[in-house]
Amino acid sequence: MQFTTLVGNEALKNQLSQQQKRRGLSHGYLISGPQGSGKHTLATILVQAMLCKDQSEHTPCGVCSVCRKVLAGIHPDVTVVSGGDKAASVEQIRQVRADAYIRPNEGLRKIYLIEKADQLNQFAQNAMLKLLEEGPPYATFLLLAESAGGLLQTVRSRCEELMLTPVSRQQGIEWLCQKKAGISMEQASDALEQSYGWLGKAMQILELQKQETEWTVYEQWHGQARQLAELLCFGDELALFEETMKLEKQPKEALPQILGLTLQEIGQRLPGMEQKKRGLHAAKLVQQMQQALEQNVNPGQVAGWLCAGMFYTK
Repeated sequence: MQFTTLVGNEALKNQLSQQQKRRGLSHGYLISGPQGSGKHTLATILVQAMLCKDQSEHTPCGVCSVCRKVLAGIHPDVTVVSGGDKAASVEQIRQVRADAYIRPNEGLRKIYLIEKADQLNQFAQNAMLKLLEEGPPYATFLLLAESAGGLLQTVRSRCEELMLTPVSRQQGIEWLCQKKAGISMEQASDALEQSYGWLGKAMQILELQKQETEWTVYEQWHGQARQLAELLCFGDELALFEETMKLEKQPKEALPQILGLTLQEIGQRLPGMEQKKRGLHAAKLVQQMQQALEQNVNPGQVAGWLCAGMFYTK
């Protein structure tokens, strides 16, 4: 059995591989672990393995039409049972019971993924218990839970429990650096430490850090654009010259963003300006500078030209 998308958890992988060889995969699994632990990744692997056309030690193949349908979430014999932000209701579980007795459309199994199984109320769990005990032989249930302890013991005893574990530091760093282009080993290590070894959580931390960095850069650009617009509309030649020289230090890809923000800032100042002609002239110069950058003109030349162009009639 192949687990190319699940990092770490070697004991669990070996357990499932041996089970598949000896007696086949079970009709009921309880997959537990905190948010970001890989519950959905493991569930997808199991569903693919149960339905894959290649029923060998290489299953799931990941490339057959069945595996691709499962990955895309469009396989007709796979149903996700979810209550959105909360657990599914007892009515939803009863609907699953009725649906389970309709034979599969394409495969040999009908598979149901029960989200937030540990948050099901007692009535829903008892309905789930009946499904596990009395459901047809082709019906398979994957219960996803953050804590297996939230389920009734009678439900747990009808499932094989698969508890996910954090990955090792080395495995985690390698995986994160591969998945998140541009991050350093130090950043990956810090995110892994903050997430206590859970890769999904580490990815969320890195994405949040990226957004915060991008916002900080945007704020810096916007601050420079505000200052530039203020000087174009009201400043003197020397102050504007000093400000335009700062543009030379910006990476070329930042200049169009700064100029676009500058144009917006000029537009906001125009209604209150006594010398509207100056404001309109400034806006026109910024637009010309944008066009020049599109033609790959050197940023330093454009910055100097902006200052000179602003005061050539003065």
